[in-house]
Amino acid sequence: MKSFYSILFVILFLFFNVQAQERALEVGKVVTTQHSTTIKDVKLTFNATTGTQPVWNEEGKVIAALHYTYYERTDIPRKATRPLVISFNGGPGSGSVWMHLAYTGPSILKIDDEGFPIQPYGVKTNPYSILDVADVVYVNPVNTGYSRIIDPETKRETFFGVNADIKYLAEWLNTFVTRSNRWESPKYLIGESYGTTRVSGLALELQENQWMYLNGVILVSPTEIGIDRAGPVAAANRLPYFAAAAWYHKKLPQDLQSKDLNEILPEVEAYTLNHLIPTLAKGGFVSDEERRAVAEQMARYSGINAKVILQHNLDVPERFFWKELLREEGFTIGRLDSRYKGIDRQDAGTDPDYNAELTSWLHSFTPAINYYFKNVLNYQTDIKYNMFGPVRPWDNSRNQTGENLRQAMAENPYLHVMVQSGYFDGATQYFDAKYSMWQIDPSGKMKDRFRFEGYRSGHMMYLRKEDLINANDDIREFIRDSTPKPGQAAKY
Repeated sequence: MKSFYSILFVILFLFFNVQAQERALEVGKVVTTQHSTTIKDVKLTFNATTGTQPVWNEEGKVIAALHYTYYERTDIPRKATRPLVISFNGGPGSGSVWMHLAYTGPSILKIDDEGFPIQPYGVKTNPYSILDVADVVYVNPVNTGYSRIIDPETKRETFFGVNADIKYLAEWLNTFVTRSNRWESPKYLIGESYGTTRVSGLALELQENQWMYLNGVILVSPTEIGIDRAGPVAAANRLPYFAAAAWYHKKLPQDLQSKDLNEILPEVEAYTLNHLIPTLAKGGFVSDEERRAVAEQMARYSGINAKVILQHNLDVPERFFWKELLREEGFTIGRLDSRYKGIDRQDAGTDPDYNAELTSWLHSFTPAINYYFKNVLNYQTDIKYNMFGPVRPWDNSRNQTGENLRQAMAENPYLHVMVQSGYFDGATQYFDAKYSMWQIDPSGKMKDRFRFEGYRSGHMMYLRKEDLINANDDIREFIRDSTPKPGQAAKY
């Protein structure tokens, strides 16, 4: 009998020990810590609340939990006039780490002034954060960061698609704003990369199905947001980016290289719109003389040889450009930020072996975010922080997010839009971002509510210290300019 109880004890011990060690996200777990900092020479105090909030289905069952981090200044008494900025990154499977720990938040990762990794890894105070003028919440959609699906029976299509993503996130934000008592506050959405698709769609979804109206939408390194540019426009729009990258790497002719970037780009943009697009529109029926003249001009602006431009029928792919520009020096250039150099197995080929900038970023971001939650915000979990999470397949059909944003602006006279782009971003190129901005409202009746800002860096322009300062100041100005004057009604 004694042996029987001994065996039973061992079995129960093993059972409960295994149960206790199961790795699962705690739904509703929230941790709040108190902090102080100095931003723009202003001393302030704030709470940092991080944890999970459920996603429910229509029957009220918890099907997922989204992890978020909410920074709320505590020395400002009146929430009704205090803006709330809701921040999303992209991917679409990317966590919110990028803007959280490198741009708008109260802490930033340790990097040099140009954005390159340094050791020891970690975080430091961000004296340029927008927390002085607005509270900020960073949201991780399903399977990004610490967010996870809870109900294994829920279909993945519930979350992973352009419109599904927008729908469940709008519901989640309604709950967050209610729980945080922020319905009175002016509200802003900021999205980076695919996050711009997300927030463009959310602007209308929040208005029409959650009855939540915004003051502003900030598009950081925007995608095409459903705006068609296939064919000649897509091919031609690359040239201003080519010129910027070539200028940075000193590959332009001396008369251009000696000029400032802001002098060169307007010239290249004008050539793109007035000459290159019309030429490409002629396709194979352009004359040989005109084709050669355009190739020579493209070579002058791009830093690559006219011969290879002709070999591509004037339609040079970005990937080839990343391989070609510094081929003779034995380097490739980065996709998301072409300031970065890479080394391939061989110099021959049509595209780089890897994205030089992304490996550099993961080098510094990954240790910083894992350290930050555990040691600064006191959030303890065995769940892995997904820098890039499993969200495929992703349904990209019926992407009308640019039109959604236009409709939201038309319905809401308060709503303003700012675009922020890095000139050296080869993935979501700055001139494509301008083109999208021009195309959102073909009537031109709302163009006074759009603003474009360019920076001398790449996709994450804020990694470069000078642009971190300028880009945050641009957000401050945007918030100030989109705040209605006392008594100013929302009407045309």
